[in-house]
Amino acid sequence: MFLSVFDMFKVGVGPSSSHTMGPMVAAARFLDLMRTSPFKFGGVKASLHGSLAFTGIGHATDRATILGLAGFHPATYDAAKAETTLAAISETHTIHADGLPPLHFNPKADLTFDYGPALPGHANGMVLKATDAQGDVILQETYYSIGGGFVLSAGELTEAGAGKAKTKADVPYPFETGDEMMAMAKASGLSIAQMKLANELKFRSKTEIDQGIARLWQVMNDCISRGMEGTGILPGGLKVRRRAKGIHDALLAERGLNMTAPHTINDWMSLYAMAVNEENAAGGQVVTAPTNGAAGVLPAVLRYYLDHVPGASTSKIAEFLLTASAIGGLCKHNASISGAECGCQAEVGSAAAMASAALAAVLGGTVMQVENAAEIALEHHLGMTCDPVAGLVQVPCIERNGLGAIKAVSAASLALRGDGEHLVSLDVCIETMRQTGNDMHEKYKETSLGGLAVNVPNC
Repeated sequence: MFLSVFDMFKVGVGPSSSHTMGPMVAAARFLDLMRTSPFKFGGVKASLHGSLAFTGIGHATDRATILGLAGFHPATYDAAKAETTLAAISETHTIHADGLPPLHFNPKADLTFDYGPALPGHANGMVLKATDAQGDVILQETYYSIGGGFVLSAGELTEAGAGKAKTKADVPYPFETGDEMMAMAKASGLSIAQMKLANELKFRSKTEIDQGIARLWQVMNDCISRGMEGTGILPGGLKVRRRAKGIHDALLAERGLNMTAPHTINDWMSLYAMAVNEENAAGGQVVTAPTNGAAGVLPAVLRYYLDHVPGASTSKIAEFLLTASAIGGLCKHNASISGAECGCQAEVGSAAAMASAALAAVLGGTVMQVENAAEIALEHHLGMTCDPVAGLVQVPCIERNGLGAIKAVSAASLALRGDGEHLVSLDVCIETMRQTGNDMHEKYKETSLGGLAVNVPNC
């Protein structure tokens, strides 16, 4: 299966790509299924399972599901309209979706959190049902939100598992492993970004690709800027205070006094990442990179490159994002980018690998150095759990993105100091992440049943 740069990076809404965006997309897909059905519908119901149940309230999964059933989509999300729609549904117990009759839906009775065993396909499962006028179920589908805003029906998940190793994507450079990627680069004389671009051109024009990439960076950069201006307390009950603006103000003041210590550059990287993830926690517009929970790492490293590296050029943005998406695709294809599946190593770890490889590429690294940078960054996130306090993407997630950005830059720098030769390959590291995720206890995989989530008071 070919994963486009526009699959890996999707404009959406916080706080979670798997728990907010994914359920909204799944609900929209169910509406499409209803529209093509010959049945006459009278209502809809939804049940959330596994991690979607355990941390669903903190991730606004219930709200996202209802809004998806009302026709909302992450890429075009309107916050004000959403609040009006939710209030109307709560009052009237009716959903109005284009192309369908008015549908009965009582949020308190027709959306349930199932805290039993997860559904068999994935930790993030949900069942959507449509009923007739008497309330009998006449259409039903199971969906899995598999991370990064990607959604598969139960049937699609089975097909994907059965066909994963059978056919390669019909693109010029169909690499599915790091070793294949480097071999194809050596044989073709192309960089990772150039091969990725050639693959993208199979589906879109160069103009469309350029415009799409420019749009992605614009949204990322705007998110950083909004985050650096935001003040107040983040929603959810933990009373976490926004910190990015205060850090930004302090850094600007220190710069004016010419008293900046060399290590302060780390604070700038953390600032950019934390700004994004504070916006994400507040339900703002972000770009999956590769997920919402890890959305700050890559934009922070790209902003660091553009604003702080001598000789940096905006002409390198496309190379940065194309390289990053190639590495992210390897992580997703061969392991996971889902915290509910493999812990935070799959989210912030994958994000750091993507950002580190991209930075090494735009700084002139060879393909071997770029692969080495990704491996270093991922290796030193292995084993990281996903244990959000109160099920919110706030603690430890916001700071963790800052540290992930710092690790990404350090990994790229370290790789560029060498010649690309190294002992542990990216493929080995990704496989280790997969195995570690499989071995990790469920309470450490986005259920808020272990780790910081049970050792930090929720209020």
